[in-house]
Amino acid sequence: MSSFQNSLRYARQQDRLDPLRSFRSQFHLPKSNGKSCIYLCGNSLGLQPRLTQDFVQQELSDWAKLGVEGHFHAHRPWLHYHKFSKKSLARLVGARPTEVVSMNQLTVNLHLLLASFYQPTPGRYKILTEAHAFSSDQYAVESQLKWHGINPGLGWVELKPRPGEHTLRTADILDAIQDHGDSLAVVLLGAVQYYSGQFFDIKAITHAAHQVGAFAGFDLAHAIGNVPLALHDHDVDFAVWCSYKYLNSGPGGMAGAFVHDRHGSNTNLPRLAGWWGHNEKERFQMKKGFVPMPGADGWQVSNFPVLSGAAHLASLRIFDQAGIKALRKKSTKLTGYLEFLLRSLPQADSFFSIITPAEEEQRGCQLSILMKQNGKKVFDRLTRKGVIADWREPDVIRVAPVPLYNSFEDVFRFVELFKNALKK
Repeated sequence: MSSFQNSLRYARQQDRLDPLRSFRSQFHLPKSNGKSCIYLCGNSLGLQPRLTQDFVQQELSDWAKLGVEGHFHAHRPWLHYHKFSKKSLARLVGARPTEVVSMNQLTVNLHLLLASFYQPTPGRYKILTEAHAFSSDQYAVESQLKWHGINPGLGWVELKPRPGEHTLRTADILDAIQDHGDSLAVVLLGAVQYYSGQFFDIKAITHAAHQVGAFAGFDLAHAIGNVPLALHDHDVDFAVWCSYKYLNSGPGGMAGAFVHDRHGSNTNLPRLAGWWGHNEKERFQMKKGFVPMPGADGWQVSNFPVLSGAAHLASLRIFDQAGIKALRKKSTKLTGYLEFLLRSLPQADSFFSIITPAEEEQRGCQLSILMKQNGKKVFDRLTRKGVIADWREPDVIRVAPVPLYNSFEDVFRFVELFKNALKK
């Protein structure tokens, strides 16, 4: 944007004008050498909200005072804990509350939903993903294919960018779906690609999958809390996510899942069942014969981990206050400012390139900086100067200015340190 200015004074002015500036004080900022770090790693692990301790302490106190009775008489009764996050999650992913549920971990949820939506036949058996998807997604796809007796070399379609490019063109994704249409069972993409930071066109991809008779699912690990989503309106079949990145719910925190209502009401859809997904009115009767809860709740297998869930609720309260629209507005400007400053560096093209799409609608707050020389050394120099970012082999520094707690001054100071690290 031509209105950006390369000065500390400008950055501080933007921070004063920022309507979300007060949210930064609601988080604990790590320190290095007695000073707050420049934390640009929320795409890997979000910072701890100050509310988290109070939420978790409430559950510890109720457990101490009530024991098992906490299931019914805790401040937030444990029996219904998965319900307390529904409205917040529905707003973040663009869904109905019945379509979302907090449960398990991301890859567990991915396997549970693939058990329902990947039912290969001799004619329709392929799964389409982006090449070099996050490793957990790769392992899930590989093992699902093998579980069904399908050679991954035959059943797995991996889409690679064109030669010399680092991101996938939407047209190429849609063409691949069409090309494999008759044999395609599931399209499964990371909504925001973890390495490049590319935000895929969920609506167009889902429509193309349905046109050829395939299901469309998405891994939202790097999307939820980062970019606006409309899973229900875009007709997505299923999605999964974790909560420890942009959702700031703690290391290994609660994950979640989305199942479109048209599937959530289909009791004949195959699934791997557990007692917490059974009709809650009969759950404790321990009867034989699984009767699923309506909606996404019917995919639960185990009772809710309350302490982890409390941390999740603390962060979701902040998202409710900020709103994803306002966060997206700031994120677009903050990331744009980061890109502007990076491209303003002397001889920038000799040292690095930004492989994340330049188009605002095709990215979230992450920029992936592909280093052309001395990448790891530059990263280590930044770390010693109090910058917490993310190194990804073989040569990428991922930087994510998160709108909830990062400032324009953070971005300016990072680029100054980055410039000095390049000089050395």
